[in-house]
Amino acid sequence: MAAQSSSDGVRVVKQPSRADLAQAIERGDIDTVVMAFPDLQGRLVGKRTTGRFFLEQVAEHGTENCDYLIATDFDDVAVPGYKFASYDLGYGDMLARADFGTIRYTPWVPKTALILCDLYSVKTGEPIRVAPRQILRDQVAAAQRMHLEPMIGSEIEFYLFRDSYEQIHARGYDGLTPHSPFMEDYQIVQTTRDEYVVGEIRRGLEAAGIPVEFSKGEAGRGQHELNLAYTRALEMADRNIVYKTAAKEIAGALGRSVTFMAKYDFAETGSSCHVHSSLWHLSEGAVRGSAFDGDTRSGAQADAHAPAFTDHFLMYLAGQLVAARDFSILWGPTVNSYKRFQPGSWAPTAVAWGVDNRTLGYRVVGHGASTRVECRIPGADANSYLAFAGTIAAGLYGIRHKLQLPEPYAGNGYEASDLPRIPSTLAEAADLWQHSEIARECFGDDVHHHLLNMARHEWSTFNQTVTDWERVRYFDRA
Repeated sequence: MAAQSSSDGVRVVKQPSRADLAQAIERGDIDTVVMAFPDLQGRLVGKRTTGRFFLEQVAEHGTENCDYLIATDFDDVAVPGYKFASYDLGYGDMLARADFGTIRYTPWVPKTALILCDLYSVKTGEPIRVAPRQILRDQVAAAQRMHLEPMIGSEIEFYLFRDSYEQIHARGYDGLTPHSPFMEDYQIVQTTRDEYVVGEIRRGLEAAGIPVEFSKGEAGRGQHELNLAYTRALEMADRNIVYKTAAKEIAGALGRSVTFMAKYDFAETGSSCHVHSSLWHLSEGAVRGSAFDGDTRSGAQADAHAPAFTDHFLMYLAGQLVAARDFSILWGPTVNSYKRFQPGSWAPTAVAWGVDNRTLGYRVVGHGASTRVECRIPGADANSYLAFAGTIAAGLYGIRHKLQLPEPYAGNGYEASDLPRIPSTLAEAADLWQHSEIARECFGDDVHHHLLNMARHEWSTFNQTVTDWERVRYFDRA
């Protein structure tokens, strides 16, 4: 697929059009179309249709899907407590309509095209506001009403194992064999040994119209990171969900497995999803320049010995800090997420900011038009649509309320005793979200309730389980 850079530095990829897809189906190059959308956990769900039926019916009308798909848990259990969908409401259908700007051919699944969908009420035709893709769309729209366009890049890490998914499942997810016996941070020789899997992931994503910048070994045994080219927020979230899907499908086809768990083993480094965000000026639908580019500021703000930060930047980052604890369920949606936040682990524990300081929740990097905020809190298990929505919402909150940014923290954030802390459990994070006026203001009551119910159910389900650790510790000695 042809690619070029736009005026804002975004790599623009020419994806297949609706007409291109129709021609590919008619030629027989494509015989299956996946109509999919993200669930609350950030997984693709939906239907496969034949190419013929797609052209005859689905392209125009979409597909109908049970509304419990965005009100369920990891086990696809119909979760009680949702206002949007329940047994009392009959678990009706919702309409998934193709976003034809998201067509991708997926070479790792032969003769198949993937289209991401938006969800609509079959009764009213209105968008479903609690759908993850719509939650992000609404935050982007809020920024655009302020004549700003959010740009996001992210770095998602995963672990590669020599075991297949079937083998791991049969062993109860015990006795995992990392693909490398050594920590492979930036190592070339060891990652060459992993290339028959990781290289296929890179090549598959590129062929599917997802620009890959780097892959590298990370600070765990068998741990890797892929960096995708930054772009507009919704497109970045779309790229991430395809990346995570492709990594699992490609590894599985090769008899291997990957996990995006935040902390699959306490002795190993956690897996992150670092979110780099910035705002750009929007005029008549076109991006005109970075709202964070402080090289153009003047007067009392100018200081040759300090980074150049604009008012937009200062308020945006101030909003991130104020909302960080309240929005923790967006960065860490699972019980396991909070095992990652450990001192000296490369995952932050302190809610503070610094310039190029990896011990803090927020790291400022770049200069001029590349100035951006890196949020280091989200884990690889985060749903990108919700994590990005939270990032944008927090920044816009800071701008709307003209918040003042505190001074940067210099030093080791792990050892600081005077900084607010990232919650230590999902229960604490859910409490913060439940009582957060910021969350209600930014997302509205319906989304606030929907995401709270998701977090409360996950914590409740965990507390109904006896773990292996408990049996080992207490069975003989309690």
